[in-house]
Amino acid sequence: MKIRVALLLCLTLLSCFAAGCDKRVNDSEQVSPEEKIVIKFSHVVSENTPKGLAAQRFATLVKDRTTGRVEVQVFPNSTLYSDGEEIEALKSGTVQMIAPTTSKLSRLSPQWQIFDLPFAFNDGNEVHRAMDGPTGEKLLSSLSASNIKGLAFWDNGFKQMTNGKRPLIHPEDFGGLIFRVMINSQVLKRQFEQLGAYPVETQFNDLYHALETNLADGQENTLSNICSKKLYRVQPYLTISNHGYMGYIVMTNEKFWSSLPDDVRLTLESTLHEVTEWERQISADKDRESMEEVVSYGKVQIHHLTVAERNKWIEALQPLYSEFWELTWE
Repeated sequence: MKIRVALLLCLTLLSCFAAGCDKRVNDSEQVSPEEKIVIKFSHVVSENTPKGLAAQRFATLVKDRTTGRVEVQVFPNSTLYSDGEEIEALKSGTVQMIAPTTSKLSRLSPQWQIFDLPFAFNDGNEVHRAMDGPTGEKLLSSLSASNIKGLAFWDNGFKQMTNGKRPLIHPEDFGGLIFRVMINSQVLKRQFEQLGAYPVETQFNDLYHALETNLADGQENTLSNICSKKLYRVQPYLTISNHGYMGYIVMTNEKFWSSLPDDVRLTLESTLHEVTEWERQISADKDRESMEEVVSYGKVQIHHLTVAERNKWIEALQPLYSEFWELTWE
């Protein structure tokens, strides 16, 4: 057990080092700001995910609506920066837009961990009410201290559990398993510890390899991410738990944003608002399509939590609320 955990940690560290040493993709066009504004939009997931599709749609609409004056260059799949690098790249101005998960923002403000609390939301409508109301405004304002401006909330749906050892039906089924967790979220680490599992932080682009080589037994993710990376091919057990929400925050460097002409900012804001509505619908559609893909694969044992089983999970994870609520919300 300790050897597998150590190997997985080494894999993560090596990936971070390699990513930091990679030759970065640079804009080859020497264009003055008066002629063209280039916005590098970096993200870590595939192009065919809700975030990937929305980023590309945003780029296309902005190009059309500014008649080429603004060019949004989208770099998916950690082409430019990996999970652990994106935020620092944005703060330094190396990229101008990113869209990390809310879990990655806890080191900027612990309040973002509210989205990681298990079973905090019953459905997407509850999430959207929180995001689009005072809660969302307060969260976005917390980013200003880091020279970051939040622009939009994008969906990726609710997370499910997968693993390669056994069905996960009861809380005790997690005992002794190694679970990959996203970086920077203490809530997610404690979630698996509370269930008797061993959490290990791993970057998203290393996840398939970690599961395929049994460095990790399981992971939690949305169905669209499970399908885009074909994780179901190395995870024969899937539990539809809807235990946690995964969303993205489209962000920009505040200094860069302030430097833009007023008309460009207005165009970007209105386009993002339109794309956000579109993205939320795409996320719901992708969730259904991804479920169909897993079912059609025919090699995954799928279990849908019953109400009674869900209540047992909620009871087992309830201590996280007393542990983290004061940190996540005032």
